[in-house]
Amino acid sequence: MSRIGKQEILIPAGVKVSQNGSTLTVTGPKGALTKNFRDDITIAITDKIVNLNIKRNDKFSKSLWGTYASHIKNMIAGVINPYQKKLILEGVGFKSEVKGDKFNFALGFSHPVVVEIPKGITATAEKNVITITGIDKELVGSFTAAVRALKKPEPYKGKGMRYENEVIRRKQGKKTV
Repeated sequence: MSRIGKQEILIPAGVKVSQNGSTLTVTGPKGALTKNFRDDITIAITDKIVNLNIKRNDKFSKSLWGTYASHIKNMIAGVINPYQKKLILEGVGFKSEVKGDKFNFALGFSHPVVVEIPKGITATAEKNVITITGIDKELVGSFTAAVRALKKPEPYKGKGMRYENEVIRRKQGKKTV
């Protein structure tokens, strides 16, 4: 049984949760999020509480129970205060800038790397710190991971893009005689 799925989800003041068929909509002061859920889990919305229950007692439904509860909690938290991730770009000649709705990177390749910023995300690049902010936790995390994958940090000099609190294990390199 899911311990997360059993818990009641409290709806804070200023947030509205509504359900239309299999689509759940969460509206708050920072914006609105919609997500489709399978019908294996019943979502009951009362005045200030959301409850989830399973329809069938099989392994798949039980695994979705806690997952859906976490998704709803993240949606409610995101419309109150947005999620934020920071990347640090290290390396000589590595640059990043935001022009309109696109990132322009100079990552040591023979060409500039241009990445389009998806809708629902705001991004800033100040010096070598890239800040990605949005109300959808899943979108912020996946876009940040995609940007980091352009130039992962290497273990010898530490050049590349890393998360703000990420620690890169450094290797020693060649020894000279």
